[in-house]
Amino acid sequence: MDHFCIVTNTSKDREMEMTMHIKDYLEKHGKKCVIAEKLSGAVKEHRVERDFLSDIPENSECIIVLGGDGTMLQAARSAAYLDIPLIGVNLGTLGYLAEVEKSGVDDALRRLLAGDYEIEDRMMLYGDGCDKHDYALNDIIVTRRSALSTINFDVYVNNLFLCNYHADGIVISTPTGSTGYSMSAGGPIVEPSGSMILVTPICPHTINARSMVLAADTKISVVIREGRDGSNQEAVAYFDGSGQIDMNTGDRIEIERSDKTTKIIRLNRVSFLEVLGKKFDK
Repeated sequence: MDHFCIVTNTSKDREMEMTMHIKDYLEKHGKKCVIAEKLSGAVKEHRVERDFLSDIPENSECIIVLGGDGTMLQAARSAAYLDIPLIGVNLGTLGYLAEVEKSGVDDALRRLLAGDYEIEDRMMLYGDGCDKHDYALNDIIVTRRSALSTINFDVYVNNLFLCNYHADGIVISTPTGSTGYSMSAGGPIVEPSGSMILVTPICPHTINARSMVLAADTKISVVIREGRDGSNQEAVAYFDGSGQIDMNTGDRIEIERSDKTTKIIRLNRVSFLEVLGKKFDK
C-alpha cells in the first residue's frame, strides 16, 4: 500500500494529535497520505448525503478511520462507492469495527506496510425509495418522524405480503449490524461474517411479533400506510443512523443485499465472541 486516506472524528481527536502522528509516520516511510474532512454540504445525485465521499481520493488503497464504530459506519457508506478497505483506530469505548487501540497504532501501521493483515468482506444493504437510494453496513431503519405516535406499515418479502405492523418502526439489519439497534430491539446476535438479513420490529403493538432471519438474497419492501384515522403518516428511513429518506403515506422503500461490500482490514486474531464477551462484562 502506498496511498492512504485518514478519516477523523474531530470530536474524539480534537487537537488532531493522533491524526498527524499517523500521517507523519506514513510519510516518513515514503507513503502518500491525505486527511479527509467531513463535508458540510450535501452530495446527493439521487442519493442521500455522502459524508466524506468527495474528500476521499479514488486512488486511496486504505482508509484509516479514527473515532469509533459510528465513524467507521459513516466512512463505510462513502467507501462503498470506491471499493477501498478500511481499518479503524478506536478512540472511544470498546467497539466491534474499530479494532486498533491508541497504544497499538505504531505496530498496526508497521504491519500494514509489511502486508501483515487480512481483508474481511462484510455484506451491505441497498435501499431504494422516493427517488433516492443509499447503502448501509449496519442497518436501514424505518421509523416514525413524530416522537409521540406509532406508524402503520406493511412488510413484503420477495413481493409477497408478510404482515402489517403498528409499531415505532422496523430494523432491517446485516449480520454486522446485529449488535446495534437490532439487538436493542430484541433481534438475534449474528456472527458478522455471515450472509443473511435480519428483520426486527421496534416496539410493535402486538404480542406475537418476532424478529426474522431471512436469506441474504431476500428483497424486503416497507410500505407506509394511512394512520388509524385515515391521516397522512410521516416516517423516515435512516441508513446507518446517518443518511435519511423522508417518507409519507403511500411511499415504499425496497431493501436488498447490495452488490457492494465493506472491506475491513483485520490485524488481530481476537474473535467476535471474545469482543462480545467483553461487551457483556461492561
